[in-house]
Amino acid sequence: MPHNNSTTVAAGNDVDFPQDGPNSGTGIARSSDDTFTLGSIGTYLVLFQVSVDEPGQLELTLNNIPLDYTVVGRATGTSQIVGVSIIETTSVDSILTVKNPAGNTPALTITPSAGGTKSVSAHLTILQIR
Repeated sequence: MPHNNSTTVAAGNDVDFPQDGPNSGTGIARSSDDTFTLGSIGTYLVLFQVSVDEPGQLELTLNNIPLDYTVVGRATGTSQIVGVSIIETTSVDSILTVKNPAGNTPALTITPSAGGTKSVSAHLTILQIR
């Protein structure tokens, strides 16, 4: 991941997901490496996983507003932080990000490889369900 993300993700910064996977429509689009546009007002299922080296948290933001009910994390260890949330948009072209919440320390170190020699990936899946 560090070749796709900076070495660390500081508090208040977004995680990059710079490579596209399959896409089945045009309503959800990448705006940049770390922002995604949700074209329609609706309900979305958002799933993500990011491997990090230290205890930490991640949260979803919608239009740069933290969604407190989406905060996930872990207190110890070096494994993935995984989030599964349902969010609702109230305006077209809402912007979604996965963020290291403001005020958290230390910065999160994105794990370059875990359990072997191959680089590991982070995943973000966004499904419009209504």
